[in-house]
Amino acid sequence: MASFVLPHALHGTGPHKVVAVHGWFADRSAFDPVLPDLDRDAFAYALVDLRGYSEAKDAPGAYTTAEGADDVLALADRLGWERFSVVGHSMGGSVAQRVLAAAPHRVRRLVGVSPVPASGLPLPPEQWELFSSAAHTPDSRRTIIDVTTGGRRPAAWLDRMVRRSLERSDPKAFRAWLDSWATEGFAAQVEGASVPALAVTGALDPALSAELMRQTWLRWYADSELVELPSAGHYAMDESPLELIRAVEDFLRADDGGSGGGRSAGGARDDGRDDGPRGEGSDARNDRPAAR
Repeated sequence: MASFVLPHALHGTGPHKVVAVHGWFADRSAFDPVLPDLDRDAFAYALVDLRGYSEAKDAPGAYTTAEGADDVLALADRLGWERFSVVGHSMGGSVAQRVLAAAPHRVRRLVGVSPVPASGLPLPPEQWELFSSAAHTPDSRRTIIDVTTGGRRPAAWLDRMVRRSLERSDPKAFRAWLDSWATEGFAAQVEGASVPALAVTGALDPALSAELMRQTWLRWYADSELVELPSAGHYAMDESPLELIRAVEDFLRADDGGSGGGRSAGGARDDGRDDGPRGEGSDARNDRPAAR
């Protein structure tokens, strides 16, 4: 029986291979706003649809971040990419970290755009009710998108994001993905990893914030950086596409020599080394509306 291959689109012909993984509310079209301005000579991007989304909407599966990582690795095999970088947005950031956990020797560089931490993202009861209801309630999806972009985005954009989310996702898969990214922790499998790892956050996102990344991402990855985009919330691809491209591609390009640290990408770059207690991040998480 033929094995499942993630539906994907290839952009660019460069020598640096990159797999990009979308988040909970979108398929690979989440990356459409950045496509025109990517460096296609330096990079080759594979944008995927996870199981339960768009071209994989009817694909059976467990709909977990671990399964998603296995699917990414299988696609890399099919493409002949032995080593590649991984970019993941939100839930896709958890999938990207799972790829690292499963095959650290294959990951060249790791980028999380408002990434869900490898610890998962515990939700207090009222937030859990909101998020779990989003599978079948469009208003819940709209509320989540609005809150995680600082309540500043036009109504028409919020409505468009909800419509896309409903059209491109299967409700049962959407609900199953929540259980995985929110409740499954695997930080012990990545802590101390030496892969260069960049987290990009939006200053308007109260959920997956720069502070949360300092308590998680920057502590787990020995060679890690943080860029906070001042005009973005949770959806940097829509909100600050050019700044996001600069942050991500400057970081990826540093693999070819030189350090990405200290470059301006429209946001504040931070190597995040603080000496606060390891546990304070988990306490702070429950005070924020979460996102994916």
